[in-house]
Formats: sequence, C-alpha cells, structure tokens
Amino acid sequence: MKRITLLLFVTLIGISSFAQQNEVKITGKIIDEETKKPLEYATVAFISQKENKVITGGITQADGNFSIKVPVGVYSVSFEYISFKKKILTQQKFFKNKNLGTIGLVLDTESLEDVVVIAEKTTVEIKLDKKIYNVGKDLTVSGGTVSDVLDNVPSVSVDVEGNVALRGNDNVRILINGKPSGLVGLNSTDALRQLPAESIERVEVITSPSARYDAEGTAGILNIILRRSKLQGLNGALTLNSGFPLQAGISGNINYRTGDLNFFTTSGYNYREVPGNSLAETRFFNIDPDTQIDGPDTFLNEKRDFDRIRKGINTNIGVEWYINDSSSITSSFLYRSSDNERNTTNLITEPDANGNILSSNLRFDPEVEDDITKQYSINYNKDFNDSGHKLTFDFQVENSEEIENSRITQENITTIELVNTAEKQDRILLQADYVLPIGKKSQFELGYRGNFNELDTDFLVQFDNSGTVITDTNLSNNLLFKEQVNAAYSQYGSKIGKFSYLLGLRVESTRITIDQKTSGDFDKKIYTDIFPTINLGYKLTDKQSLTLGYNRRIRRPRSRFINPFPSRSSATNIFQGNSDLDPSYSNAFDFGYLNRIGKLTLNSSIYYNRSTQVFNFIAEDTGDTAIIGDGTIVPVIRRKPINLSSSDRYGFEFNLTYSPSRKWRLNGNFNAFQNNIRGDFNDQNFDADNFSWFARFSNKLTLPAKIDWQTTAFYAGPSEDAQTKREGLLSVNLAFSKDLFKDKASLTFNVSDLFNSRKRRSISTTDTFITDSEFQWRERSFTLSFTYRFNQKKKRQRSRGNFNGGDEEFEG
Repeated sequence: MKRITLLLFVTLIGISSFAQQNEVKITGKIIDEETKKPLEYATVAFISQKENKVITGGITQADGNFSIKVPVGVYSVSFEYISFKKKILTQQKFFKNKNLGTIGLVLDTESLEDVVVIAEKTTVEIKLDKKIYNVGKDLTVSGGTVSDVLDNVPSVSVDVEGNVALRGNDNVRILINGKPSGLVGLNSTDALRQLPAESIERVEVITSPSARYDAEGTAGILNIILRRSKLQGLNGALTLNSGFPLQAGISGNINYRTGDLNFFTTSGYNYREVPGNSLAETRFFNIDPDTQIDGPDTFLNEKRDFDRIRKGINTNIGVEWYINDSSSITSSFLYRSSDNERNTTNLITEPDANGNILSSNLRFDPEVEDDITKQYSINYNKDFNDSGHKLTFDFQVENSEEIENSRITQENITTIELVNTAEKQDRILLQADYVLPIGKKSQFELGYRGNFNELDTDFLVQFDNSGTVITDTNLSNNLLFKEQVNAAYSQYGSKIGKFSYLLGLRVESTRITIDQKTSGDFDKKIYTDIFPTINLGYKLTDKQSLTLGYNRRIRRPRSRFINPFPSRSSATNIFQGNSDLDPSYSNAFDFGYLNRIGKLTLNSSIYYNRSTQVFNFIAEDTGDTAIIGDGTIVPVIRRKPINLSSSDRYGFEFNLTYSPSRKWRLNGNFNAFQNNIRGDFNDQNFDADNFSWFARFSNKLTLPAKIDWQTTAFYAGPSEDAQTKREGLLSVNLAFSKDLFKDKASLTFNVSDLFNSRKRRSISTTDTFITDSEFQWRERSFTLSFTYRFNQKKKRQRSRGNFNGGDEEFEG
C-alpha cells in the first residue's frame, strides 16, 4: 500500500511538473497611444488559430501591466479597451516566458459597437425608418426609472398617470431589445416605473416603422435597448439610490465574458412611497325627463388621496455562447415581481349652491396588488459573412400573474365591499428573420413573427354585511381573451448615389376570441390585413438630409378596453370596457429634415396621420344612482371607449441641440399638432377640433469643481375634445452631479417636479353634468443616487454613417 501511495505521489509530481513546463507566463503593458497613460481593465485574449477560439485571457492592473499564464503554442493576441481600436498580434509563438513590451492603443473615432460606453452627452442618429437617441448622462433621471427616461426623449411625452405618448398619440408600441417583453408586463405603465433608468443604453423612436416591425401602434414604436457588453473580463455598473418621499433601491448591469461565453444580468430592487391626490367637483343638472323643466342643481365634490407603496424586484440574466466566429446562441431568463399597496381615501361632500356643506361621506379603498412575470427566451444568430448576410431565430415564452384585492368601506354604511381581480396571461413569441445583401448597396429581407396571447381575467365583487358575504352576480364575471397574430414580411432596400429607399410589405392575420364565461357571451373576430411601408432618404450634403416615410398601421383593443368589468374605487365614477370594440387603422406620412450648422443641430419633421374607427373615451350617465351623505341620490357616471368614424392628425416638430462649449449644452424640443375627430354615437355628435402642443427645454452646464448642473422644463399646452377641456401643464426637474474616484463613480442629486406643478386639470361637460377635476399622480420628490462603474469608461459618443439593411444613417 505504501508503494502504491509513493508511486501515485511521484506520478502527481510528474504530471504537475509536465503541466508547468507546458505553460508559460506572458507579460506586458497597455497604454493610451496618445496620452501614454496606462489603461486599467484593458482585456488581453489569446486566440488559437487552429481551434478558432479564445483559449485564455485576462485584464490589466491599475498600472496597465498584465501577467497571464498560457499553454505553450502559437496564438493571435487581442488587446481591447473601451472606445479604443482593437489591436491584434498574429502568429505569436509562446514556448517560453515572454514580455510583449508596451502595447499602445488608439481611440476608435468611427465605431463604438460592442463596447460599454457611459455617454457624456445624448446623441441622435437618423435612419430611414427610425431615430436613435443614445440616452447619455441625463442627470435628471439618475436613480429613476424607464418612465423618467422616456419623459426626456424628444417626440415622447409621459402624462401624470405615466401613460406614454408619441407626438401626442398614446397608441405607442413599446418593445425591449426589439421584442415584446415581460419587462413591460401586463401593465406597461407600472412596469416602466419599475425598470431602473441605468439599465438603458438607448431608445429608438420609430415614427415610420419598416415592414420588419409589428404593425401594432398607430403612433409608432419605442424600442428600448438595454446595456450589454461583449468585452472579455468583468465590467458593469452598480447604482444605489434613496430619496423623499421615502424611496430606496439598488440596480446594476454586469457582464462577464470568458472565452466563448458571455454572462450578463440587469437586475434591481426598489422601494417607493408615491403619494398622490385628485379632486373632482361635479354639478348635476336636474332636468325632469318628462317635462324637461329644470330643477335645483345637485353639487358633489370628491377628494381622493392616494398613498401608494411600490416594492419590486426585476432581473434579466442570461448567457451568450459564441459557437464560432459566425454563430451564437443567447439564452436568458427574466423575472419581475412587485408587491404594491394603494390606500385610496375618498371624501365625498355635498355642498349647496352657496358652498355650505349639506353632507359628507368617507370611502376607503385599501388595495393590495401582487404581480409576477417569468419569461424564457432563446436566440440563434448565424452570420454567413461580414457583409450582413445573416439568419436569426427567436423563441420566447412568458407567464404573468396579477392579483388585486380591495376591501372597500364607506362611512354610515355597514356593508363592506370586497373586490378581487385575478389576471393570468400566457404569451408565446416565434420569430425568424433572413437578411441577404445584394451587391454593396442593396439588401433583401424577409421574416415571420407569431404572437400568441391568452389572458384570463376573473373579477369578483362581494358584499360583507355583518359577516354574511353575498356575491354580486351582476358585476362578477370571468373573461377569457385570446389573441393570435401570424405575420410575414418582406422588404428591399438600396442606395443610389445620395438617394436611399426601403420598400416593404407586411401581412398580418389576426384571430381574437372574447369568451365571457359567466354570462355565456362569446365573440370571435378574424381579419387579415396588408401593411405597406415606404421609406426614402436623400443626402443633400454631408450635413443635410431629407427623409420621407409612409406606413399603414393598426391599433387592436387592449384587454382593459374590452373588459366589461367596471372599476370600483369610486361609488359615483366608474370605468368600463367595451367588448364590441373593433381595431383602428391608420395611414401615416412623415417628412423629415436634418441640418448640422456648426455647433447647432436641427432635426425637424412634418407629419400626417389619418385614422379610421378610432378609439375615443366618452362619459355618460349610466342610469344607475348612488346614495351619498344623508341619503342624497346622485347619478353614476361611466367612462368607456368607443369606435368613432375618423381622426385626422397633423403636426410639426423640431429638436434643436446647441453646444457653445464642452461645458455647456442646450437642447430644445417643440411639437405642435392638430387633431380633428369626426363621429356620432347614440345620436350624439362627437366632432371635435383639438390643437395642442408641448415643448421641452434642457440646459446642462459644468460648474466649478467639475459639478454638472442640469435643468429640464416640460410644458404641455392646453387641449380639447368633444367633452373635455384640459389646461396646460408645467413640470421642471433639477439635478446636480459630481464624478468621484477618477470618474469611476458619480454622485447625483435630483429634484423631480421642482414646483410640484405636474397636475392634470380639466373640465368635462355633458347634457346632464359638468365636472371640474384635478389629478396629481406623484408629488414632488428628491433623489440621491450613487453609481460606481468598473471596467467602464465615460466617453463622448461618436456616430458613423453607413448603409445597413436599407437604413440610411446620418450623424446627428
């Protein structure tokens, strides 16, 4: 036994010695060729030409030096650093320890693909079918959410409730990395408020979508691209934030690449207290239906206070496997969970004509909401060559659950109202795209996308009277909604001198079933539509360009719009869906002009949108009544969506960017539009001509001690439709930021809604009542955030012009 042990020990020593003899140490130093300063966290990779893959690698230290053990052999050695050109030494023979000396890298002034860049400023790239806004270092959204980011993007506006609109049109399709995502969730408004702002790399504003995109969204598409790096080694950023009203959160985006595997995650947790309020003052015209004689008017004031607590965690974790130089597979798992509370206090008072209070009543609605979303996805990418010839496949499965519970109590009424809403949604996405370059300036593309959604909504209303619980069968119901959309597209693009064009055709077949299980009502809708797209571009000079786009698009009713279950947060005002809604169609034209004059950049557009069967929200008397105060009976008002005949929307927008110096940057965005609605419903005319506009101004200045100061102001002009007049709205955000630890970290303090003025004020008028209302979703807030970056470098972003897939890209 001792001999065996001795023999084994000697063998192990021999193997170890042999291994050490077959491994050598390679050292060197990497510097900035221009400044001669060492580059920390630069990556070094040893690539086997025989096996065509990375064998090993490492990163440099603070002094730029590296020391890496490598198996003996012949390698190509790659040196990379963020925003610098890659350098490769080929046919390097390593059979003994070797010092490669000092390696100098130069800045890459043309391409910044596949690098993580914390942009110093926001830039815009104009393509035939979209505008790309690199988010940059926007101080006013530090520690905020995606909803805050979108509210600072030109052409985009976010109202007080968080609803996103593009050029004043709220029918916007929101994608994550080009696809529907669980990060948007069942309720895109709530989901966008949960995803941290630091996770975004850029936002693509697609006002004239090409055929490769879904036809859904008559206003266009917002495509949110999340940060991800492909550099060797570890890199990322971590952000901590806290504020008042009480909020705290942590978020980060981290990448780690070793050899042919790239691990990535975008994760975060947040806790937010979000107080809000609203006030509605209604005057009812008491007209006798038989005699048409006016009686004494009834007055009703309803004040609501919202105390919300939002707790959420989200993570998107995955791995990319680079099979070889031309193929890769990416697999990811997304998990989003939120635990929300909303305590709504409704104080209803009944004044007389002189303002004296006749009666009052208090209604309390504590709502608890739990959301969970799980999403699995896999992507295969095959590049046949370097000219853009490629094939991609995507498969995605998503499961979402949302449960809401309310226990509504009302003063002077012993009965307790119990409301439970349970939603389950299953979504499947199948997608395939093939791109074939033809020559050097043309390209053909075709693809398929299948979206299969199933939503099960169970709505239960019960009344607890001294322990006896009775179900309200008139309100309780179960709705099963299924939507299947199969789409195929083809497009061809080319470039002739200074002229570029992209022509496409998309066909979508839609099958919708609306199954009201409780009532037994069943409806099925099947329709097939053709959606042509035309995008043209002409480059007048190196600094001036023109674009012209046409596209046909569709707006399908969302589940909330067709859900016939009324909301129950108020006894006198309810929202109810319309299961008979048909899709709305639009034909849109967009003419754009870009000009760069020295330090000034002008980006402008004229647009026109013709829509039919448009959705419009109307308020009507339900015929039911509610008892308030000491027995006063008032009508119950219902708000619901309907199809009107047509809408003509046209407008003009421009975005100005001016940088007097490296320390000062000004940006202005203006959008004005006219919307003419024509239609009748239930013998009532809803014709309305509405002119509105909004403007955004941002000023960023570097103060002494390298403190950045940014102020952003947004004003939405007044608007009007057939029933409602809305006042203008002003909101101002303020932020200060200071870089620390040699620009590896930043400390930012910002104030959202500085003057606490982000309130929606409106007056709604009908034949039976007039309501003056005010709503504030979130009160003024203060946030302090700290961001630490590792192996990331802040650098001014540079854009480049090229032709890719029929997209003419002009620098902005």
